[in-house]
Amino acid sequence: MAIRVLLVDDQPLLRTGFRMILEAEQDIAVVGEAGDGLQALDQVRALQPDVVLMDIRMPRMDGVEATRQITGPGRDGPAKVLVLTTFDLDEYVVEALRAGASGFLLKDAPANELVQAIRVVADGEAMLAPSITRRLLDKYAGHLPSGDDPVPDTLHTLTDREVEVLKLVARGLSNAEIAADLFVSETTVKTHVGHVLTKLGLRDRVQAAVYAYESGLVRPGAQ
Repeated sequence: MAIRVLLVDDQPLLRTGFRMILEAEQDIAVVGEAGDGLQALDQVRALQPDVVLMDIRMPRMDGVEATRQITGPGRDGPAKVLVLTTFDLDEYVVEALRAGASGFLLKDAPANELVQAIRVVADGEAMLAPSITRRLLDKYAGHLPSGDDPVPDTLHTLTDREVEVLKLVARGLSNAEIAADLFVSETTVKTHVGHVLTKLGLRDRVQAAVYAYESGLVRPGAQ
């Protein structure tokens, strides 16, 4: 089945461009468009897309709040949000990730990257650009715990190996890279990541990375 995509951007020309790129792919179907966050909420409920391509800065309701409502408790469907931004170091992107976005992409990214991003997010591999996500968290480290703050009780539910995996996820490593680092199989890594998400009540790898920083498990700028 084709991946159902909803385009959300306040610039019609950009939506048209994205539509042309995505509709050229056999496995992707653009099911609708919205010009702001409020329209996006209505379209998500009506169209049940798999992936929402979400602009951040829009009138009436911005992409951060729309993302929070689409992916938060009581959501109407399984839609994943891929955030679009003009700047690779935009403080709003951090807020969107915390709100539940599955990743983000620059608006001037090549067409093949946009297509691949849709596929990756739809497949549940939320951390599309882990190195950039880490840079964002590092840049806004002043808003995160110092590392000396008390560790949340939920962190103690993880095994030592699961903590190791969480740290590597936060560093931006892929499953293959984590497997190589720990000398285990990718299947084993996927199992550990799944356990981490379940135990901590997190939606995806992006939220796991944010949690690792916010809990103080990973220090901003640490290798």
